[in-house]
Amino acid sequence: MLRPLPPLDSLPYPFSLHRPAPEVWEWIDHQLLSEDGGIYNPDHEHLRDADIAVLWASSGFEKAGRLVLGQAESVMFRAGGWQKARQEQQMIQWFGRVPAFLITLAADYCANCSDAEFCALVEHELYHIAQKTDEFGAPKFKQDGTPSLYLKGHDVEEFVGVVRRYGASEEVQQLIDAASNPPEVAKINIARACGTCLLKSA
Repeated sequence: MLRPLPPLDSLPYPFSLHRPAPEVWEWIDHQLLSEDGGIYNPDHEHLRDADIAVLWASSGFEKAGRLVLGQAESVMFRAGGWQKARQEQQMIQWFGRVPAFLITLAADYCANCSDAEFCALVEHELYHIAQKTDEFGAPKFKQDGTPSLYLKGHDVEEFVGVVRRYGASEEVQQLIDAASNPPEVAKINIARACGTCLLKSA
């Protein structure tokens, strides 16, 4: 199953353009969430039946001096009356429903990045949608038996200068330890799952 690419009409315009991307969720489900997927990741097991939709945005945007290329969000409408009805209508037109979570990806970046960069971006956003835990650390479930999900911040948020001057916190050290080991997903596995690198490795 080839890596999904954004449609050409999602690429940069003078204004931000958005398109639903059901093919991306299908790829995620097949490659990352399914046990027989090419780059299956058990860390995302709680997302198997999650109500998540994916959207292409024509380009990224600047926030706090950084270019944002992907975003995961809990779908909430902070308005009432016609504003809320209009926002709900837009979601229903895009996805046929109002999803619980929405992942938005920058189409211009995803059209040109490597397979590994695409996979890393998608998984980064998936890691933001985590399963709640109880006071003992056990996973929480809703009354219908599905995982209780929430938006999780990054595992590590620190400045390079602080680590350089004062050393690594426990969270940063976990990241250092992970980075010192070989990647769990080899580049060839990513290429098989995403497709476009196969041309380069042939």
